[in-house]
This record gives sequence, C-alpha cells and structure tokens, in this order.
Amino acid sequence: MKILVINAGSSSIKYQLLDMDDESLMASGIVERIGEAQGELSHKKIVKGNEQKTVIEKKIGNHREGMHLLIDMITSAETGVIASTDEIDAIGHRVVQGGELFNSATLIDKSVKQAIEENNPLAPLHNPANLTGIAVAEELFPGTPNVAVFDTEFHQTMPARAYMYALPYEFYEDLKVRRYGFHGTSHKYVAKNVASAMNRNPEDINVITIHLGNGGSITAVKGGKCIDTSMGMTPLAGVMMGSRCGDIDPAISGYIAEAKNISAAEVDSILNKKSGFKGICGMNDMRDIHESAAGGNQRARLAVDMFCYQVKKYIGAYFAALGTVDAIAFTAGIGENDDIVRAGVCSDMEGLGLELDAAANDGRISHQKKISKDGGKVDIWVIPTNEELQIAQDTIDVVRGN
Repeated sequence: MKILVINAGSSSIKYQLLDMDDESLMASGIVERIGEAQGELSHKKIVKGNEQKTVIEKKIGNHREGMHLLIDMITSAETGVIASTDEIDAIGHRVVQGGELFNSATLIDKSVKQAIEENNPLAPLHNPANLTGIAVAEELFPGTPNVAVFDTEFHQTMPARAYMYALPYEFYEDLKVRRYGFHGTSHKYVAKNVASAMNRNPEDINVITIHLGNGGSITAVKGGKCIDTSMGMTPLAGVMMGSRCGDIDPAISGYIAEAKNISAAEVDSILNKKSGFKGICGMNDMRDIHESAAGGNQRARLAVDMFCYQVKKYIGAYFAALGTVDAIAFTAGIGENDDIVRAGVCSDMEGLGLELDAAANDGRISHQKKISKDGGKVDIWVIPTNEELQIAQDTIDVVRGN
C-alpha cells in the first residue's frame, strides 16, 4: 500500500509518500509561504536510497494550488515516483487537536470534520489549516480514504488526576480546560520502538519518552499507554523550549501585563515567541547556544543548564508516577543529535538506576542505540522519531479496520 501523509499548516504543506509494503520513503517535501508574493516547493525523490532534490519558486495562491503542485511533483516523469494518483491507497492527515472526542486515528467523514472544527478554539492556528488540507485532499483524490491522526490521541489514556487542573470545575465542563498534551504521534512511535529494541512487548514495560526539539515534551508511558505528559492545554507548558517559556508561576502573566502596561495577548506572545532559550540567551538554536557557551557566554551556559535541569526534574517526577521504569528514550532534533544535553540530563541520576555510557553517547545518533552502561537497572536509548511513518501505520490500521 502507498500512503500519502499530509501535514497542512496555515501557510505550508509538508508531505511524504511511503510504500508501506516495506515502509520505505518514496518522496517527501514541503510547500511553503502559501499566499505570499513568492512561495516555494522543496521536493525530494528517493530511489534506492538516493535523493534527487527539486526546488520550485513561484507564487502559490492557496492550499489547493500547493496540493496540485506537490501532486505534479510525485507523478511527473522527471521528479515523480508514481504514474498517477490512483496508486495512492489512502491519505493520512496530521491533526493537532482532537480534544476529548478522539482517542485513536479515525476515518474522516462529515461528522469527523465537524468535530475537528468544534476543537478549533483549542488550536486556532492549527486545526483550521488541518481542515483545509483535508478539504483539498478530498477534492483532488475523490474516493480515496482520508484518515485523521491526532497529536493528542495518545495522551487520552491519562487519568483525571493527571489531566485535570485545580481550577473551578465548570471551566472544564464549559470550556474544556484540561491537560491534552502534544507530540503524541512521536511519543507513541518511540514507546513502541524502544520496546521492540529491548525485545519486549510494549504492554510489559514502563518507559519515559523524551521528545526534545525546538518544542519539547516528556511522557510517562505505562504498559504502552500514556499516564502523564509535560505539555498542557497548549504546547506552552512543560520544559523550556526554543522560544516558549514552559512551566511558570501563572501569576507572572498578570504581573508582567500590569508592570509593562501591555495586554494579555501581548504577554501570551512573549511567552510563546520570545521566551525559552531565546529569552535567556537571545538564541533558539541549540547548536548556536553550545557554540556561544563554549566561547564563554554565561547566559548561553545558563540556558543549557536550565534546560537539562528541567528535563531531569520531569524524569524524576515520572519515575514516581510510574513506580518502576524499564527505560528512558531520547528523540527528536536535540534528543537525537545533542550528546551534551543527553549527558547533562542523565548526570547524577545513578540513584534512579540511570548510568550513561559516555562512549556510546558520543556525537549525533541517527539510528536506535542503547547509550547506557551494560548491567544498569534502567536502559537509556536514543530512538529517532518518525511521526510520518507512525501516521502511515495508523492510516493503514484504520483503512483495514484493525
């Protein structure tokens, strides 16, 4: 089966075409700056492991034009990998917020689209764009099954004690204010694959999955199911991130608004776009931060220390929540490529059974790899995430009725 994975943003469309007979990547790309004066499509054709890249710069008026452009890329004689769209068996769509309505991937119909729209207030920048991608796909691929895979669905197994906030209960009843969590597709993929790497069934082990990129979240997985996660009602909560503050005293927002005479919306923008690494040291790329810290920049060093400490605290908390832990697993851009952060997070954790092998941890890691010392009580792994593959796997399960 060939599955097209679509991730539609407000002004972009990311895509991958996968042959699920062997789970190989056939093509991938991104359509960017949709609706602007100059748009761009960056497309990769993969044949026998070799990449052929094509870049097109032109005005792309809307998502429909963007989708037509990517279809041309995957079907043309020069850049394509299939002869026609008829070869695509199903389309899997990343949808950010499923609320409490969806606890698994779902075949898209009118009622599903309406339910996604009802969750727009919980993800006003993402869900409308996801719906646009679905609408265009339905128009251009008539009769092809479309499946919604939700960032939030893996976290729907959290118990109420983990997802509820200590606010007036009517805020939950009327406004659906609660912890939802994000990066769920990545956490699901990593939890499943670390179990496979350990030759264990997911149902038989407890894992802490650590997704660290420009956005970051940590999840406690008990027997294959999420019981707690660091992000909250929005992706602002949890550990500090590239430009997001992570957990703070909620009274700080009102204090800043009054002291600086700015609106709640302006404070929200600061917390999301000008905080985290960027707020502490002026940079949000960890590679630049490490380089600056090595050169003596104390605030860059502080940003790294704060980040490692905050991740470490969540790991400790989830040891308590899980009771026993068989493994922790790092993933995503920082988790896979940053040995300094991995070492900082795991330092002085021997009391919890975490003993890092410095040689195994060294450098960037592009494949699943155990980086703990042999004989340690708790395994430490790096598991490269593949959210698109997980979406494709979920899409096949839905189409086949599994």
